[in-house]
Amino acid sequence: MTGKASGWFSRWLLPGLAFKAAVIGGGYATGREIAEFFLPAGPWGGLAGLALATLVWSGMCVLTFLFARASGARDYRTFFKALLGRGWVAFELAYALFVVLVLAVFGAAAGEIGHAVFDAPRWAGMLALLAGVTLFAAFGTRVVEQLFAWVSILLYGVYGVFLVLALTTFGHDIAAAFAVPVRVGGDALVGGATYAGYNIIGAVIVLPMTRHLLSDRDAVVAGLVAGPLAMIPAIVFFVCMCAYAPEVGGAALPSDVLLAKLDLPVFRLLFQLMVFAALLESGTGAVHAINERVAGAVQARLGRTFGVRARALCALGLLVFCMVLAERVGLVGLIAGGYRLLAYALIALYVVPLATVGLLQLVRRRPALLPEVP
Repeated sequence: MTGKASGWFSRWLLPGLAFKAAVIGGGYATGREIAEFFLPAGPWGGLAGLALATLVWSGMCVLTFLFARASGARDYRTFFKALLGRGWVAFELAYALFVVLVLAVFGAAAGEIGHAVFDAPRWAGMLALLAGVTLFAAFGTRVVEQLFAWVSILLYGVYGVFLVLALTTFGHDIAAAFAVPVRVGGDALVGGATYAGYNIIGAVIVLPMTRHLLSDRDAVVAGLVAGPLAMIPAIVFFVCMCAYAPEVGGAALPSDVLLAKLDLPVFRLLFQLMVFAALLESGTGAVHAINERVAGAVQARLGRTFGVRARALCALGLLVFCMVLAERVGLVGLIAGGYRLLAYALIALYVVPLATVGLLQLVRRRPALLPEVP
């Protein structure tokens, strides 16, 4: 895209598409996270939880992008040094655990996809993901931005077709599930808050993409649209999932259960390729954030650039460790055992400080948060 189109796309949509890439990952794209956090609350409770998570994401993205502009941060280290002072080290440790966990989840999901679709050994899918993430992460921000844009086109298109096929094939089962009157309880809100809590870290992962923002107004617009851009596929998936809630609740790949109901082998292959592409963009986003943090430290301390080879080696070393973890623990165990604890740590170190201290700093520094775009 060029000219004006490139301007508004990069400023208002690209950060949200990058955020979507950061959060969709292995558990979201396969349906495993959606089943874990929202299905137990029932159809209407799950939708309430998803709506709450969307609002949290949009609000926190707005604050994150505004604070990043105010502090001149384009990587998470700079951001949290401005927000937490010396306490940024605590976030670094939590973020390291987050990256290890999510990359292990991505690897486990890639292995499950390869096994389910091609009957390949699980390590083959992991190696394919490792190679792809290493390749894209090695070439820096511009290549990563292009990956986010093109995978987004594929992802939204496939989810749209999936919704149409599901409604025409088992739409009556979906309607029956939502026809049961159920009072929305606290578990729905807890699930939504917890899910939003650990995934909101995606707003920090995509800080390199905020280089296109020209004003605080751009930051507000980009933040507001980021939540819906990231959550629309999850809502589509959840609605379809409700038709067979007991069956998909414990499945490693809920997506494959629903695809089997459609009984369309070609679309099943296309959908799983889309999921792999989502894993690729999510994994690349997480690794790219690490590379940018290391690149900033290398530049500051040694006065040297962090080149393609160094980025590739950094990515490769991190990914190999995570894939070994994925092979030993598995997808369901990783999501059920690690995500909730991590969510509480990230809420304490990121969400609460930004919504209190960070917001206060923004109000003091910038009395007018919505200036006109120059």
